[in-house]
Amino acid sequence: MTDLAVEATGLTKYFEAYKAVDNVSLQVPAGSIYGVLGPNGAGKTTSLRMTLGIIDPDAGSSRLLGGHKPQSVRHRIGYLPEERGLYPGMKAREAIAFMGALRGLDWSEGRRRAATFMTELGLERVIDSKIRKMSKGMAQMIQLIGSIVHAPDLIVLDEPFSGLDPVNQERLEMLVKRERDRGATVLFSTHVMAHAERLCDRLAIIARSQRRFEGSVDDARALLPMQVRYTPRQGRDTAAIAALLPADAEPRGEAWHFAIEDADVEPLLARITASGLGVTGLSISRPALHDAFVHIVRQVDAGFTADASEDAIEEASA
Repeated sequence: MTDLAVEATGLTKYFEAYKAVDNVSLQVPAGSIYGVLGPNGAGKTTSLRMTLGIIDPDAGSSRLLGGHKPQSVRHRIGYLPEERGLYPGMKAREAIAFMGALRGLDWSEGRRRAATFMTELGLERVIDSKIRKMSKGMAQMIQLIGSIVHAPDLIVLDEPFSGLDPVNQERLEMLVKRERDRGATVLFSTHVMAHAERLCDRLAIIARSQRRFEGSVDDARALLPMQVRYTPRQGRDTAAIAALLPADAEPRGEAWHFAIEDADVEPLLARITASGLGVTGLSISRPALHDAFVHIVRQVDAGFTADASEDAIEEASA
């Protein structure tokens, strides 16, 4: 594996009796875009805050940017928290420069970079507008720019797409890719799979306080079989088609839909060719990241429900 920008090991956090994060580890390669995915309340934000040293873990540790303790490299980190917050009376350019100054960036250079960023993102008309006059989404973009204006080596974004319209979501995706291409490492949390699928080099899925998956987008999608949509020539015998295809194949209109493992694709094509049933349409595709995410989370929820039922039975019989 390449050098790690983030190495968090065994992070665990209790809030009174509730275990919000349970033994979560993250290894983020330097120069990559890494997503932390999970349902609402899964423990993503708490995991990121422990990783950055904002809150102390009850167990585990975190090292950043070459093995340093988080507090010692704060000036090299850009962080967009889940809770947004800017001074409403500040103008956009000054707000960005102020956030840069907190990380050691010269004020005049911060103002210059702020204007450049905002112009590149199509926000030049509000460079000198006060935050209170902006929409929630536009103010969020200003805070995002402020978190990266000092050109940090590690950028951590907590639910950055939340509240943005599609245009600004696209702008943010462009910005994330550009920062990665500059050499920065980007670590972000989200529960929206489309952004992760387009952006992430690697990702982790957290569900019910634990990390349940780690790997690439393709690794996650490969957890599920291929999806096939086959349309034979019209007028063919339904029984003959059903005999040719897997037992779980079902007709929907003129097409038949079913799942198939990778190793069975070529034998299926050979059977269809030899059958004489013909092909009007045939598509074989890997499930989307959304499908893999739902599959993982449902498995976790099913196991949690089963464990809870067993505990209830034991308590009733005690």
